[in-house]
Amino acid sequence: MTDTKKPAETRVVLPVDPTRRTEIDKQRVPMSARPYRLLAMVKQDAVVRVQKEPDDTVMTWPHLVAIEFLAAVVISIFLLLMGLFINAPLEELANPNVTPAVAKAPWYFLGLQELLNYFHPSVAGVLVPGFIFAGGALLPYIDRENIDAKKPSERKTAVMLFSLLCILGLTVTFIAIFFRGPGYSLVVPYLPFFDNSSNGLHFSL
Repeated sequence: MTDTKKPAETRVVLPVDPTRRTEIDKQRVPMSARPYRLLAMVKQDAVVRVQKEPDDTVMTWPHLVAIEFLAAVVISIFLLLMGLFINAPLEELANPNVTPAVAKAPWYFLGLQELLNYFHPSVAGVLVPGFIFAGGALLPYIDRENIDAKKPSERKTAVMLFSLLCILGLTVTFIAIFFRGPGYSLVVPYLPFFDNSSNGLHFSL
């Protein structure tokens, strides 16, 4: 009895008829022939979220621009009428031979004038304002825990620091307006039982 081995069967793959190619056959392209590479998988909800347009928005033109233009026109007319019918509270011409009893800066500079009473001019006039402006500009970059927050309660660090700067600025301005009298001395208005009491406020716009 002789043992005869059957010849190994060779599978011949015939080319697919182009007219009978399905979508799966069309996608079977060798990797070397593909002009692209698969870098990452993107979830479908992420693509949908990017392409979805918000529902509660309006166009800048004409809705927002029209309202801002109307507000600017109304404010301009109001200021023009005030300038025509109301005299500005100007004082008499300055006399270099007479020093006023109370020499104060305009109210928006009184905070700096109050700081000059405590610190050196280079500190009160340069370093402190520079620190305030630089700190206000850097506040959004200091609190980076929740950059997508839309409520003040979600940005507590930035809100607290900004509120502290505002409180300090308003405090020194308030003291300079109501508690500084002749010679820029500290006075207490309308309270006669104090030794440094004054009969009124030494303040003008």
